[in-house]
Amino acid sequence: MEALNQFAPFILIFAVMYFFMIRPQIKKQKQEKKFSQELKKGDRIITKSGLHGKVVDLGDDETCIIETMAGKMKFERSALSLELSQKLNPSTPKKK
Repeated sequence: MEALNQFAPFILIFAVMYFFMIRPQIKKQKQEKKFSQELKKGDRIITKSGLHGKVVDLGDDETCIIETMAGKMKFERSALSLELSQKLNPSTPKKK
């Protein structure tokens, strides 16, 4: 029983770290993976660097071509941050 009391603070610290640091990061990774898998032509997106554009073509090798005001550019799907409509309408309820 005394050994458990010695390790209780460490267990508590780990639990707090899990719920405030590790779990949200895992949730965000799953959300980004789902977004890149559901990406389709015509989606308006924002890259992680802040570039706005529209998806013109999706490659088989995890790349996509984005059309911006400056022209067309090729990006990795992992470089895309979120769909522009999600940023403009954050209060819309998600479909289940």
